[in-house]
Amino acid sequence: MLRKLTVGPYQANCYILGDKNTGEGLVIDPGDEVFRVVKEIAHLELAIRYILITHGHIDHVGGARDLRRIAKAPVWIHPLDAPGLGFKPDGNLSEGQKIRLGCYTIKVIHTPGHSPGGVCFYTAGAVFTGDTLFAGSIGRTDFPGGNHHQLIRGVIEKIFPLGDETRVYPGHGPVTTIGRERKTNPFFQR
Repeated sequence: MLRKLTVGPYQANCYILGDKNTGEGLVIDPGDEVFRVVKEIAHLELAIRYILITHGHIDHVGGARDLRRIAKAPVWIHPLDAPGLGFKPDGNLSEGQKIRLGCYTIKVIHTPGHSPGGVCFYTAGAVFTGDTLFAGSIGRTDFPGGNHHQLIRGVIEKIFPLGDETRVYPGHGPVTTIGRERKTNPFFQR
């Protein structure tokens, strides 16, 4: 079960991932419009186990505190981006960490560059890239803590090897695939 909601003035993508069999779910990047997110969770009849944050920018974390209160679920973020939350997170994300959700395993991939603590979440056939990789583009690297070279290297070394068929669910814009981005994204053409 996967739902994509585009929320807030920055049109950030918030994702709800659920296991039909167990009724467990998680939310990635509740940036805004928490009422809409909660309505969708109720419609899907999910019990939220985790609120996972790809990076600490306001358009991705703006609704995290309210969603935590309503869903009674812990908020996890990489420690380097935790200051962007505005409150103390319930858990830290780190490279290689595995998070269980029903029959799914979500693997944390640390991909700094857009922000120092930026992470992607990988589960079979899908990667949630936050603002690391978009359809036809990459996240900005001119913010404090940004690093263009680091972001490019992270995508080439850690995201592209996940396989061309893997679907990319970015923090903004449409869904794409690793194969399409490897072949056509102007930031990776040599």
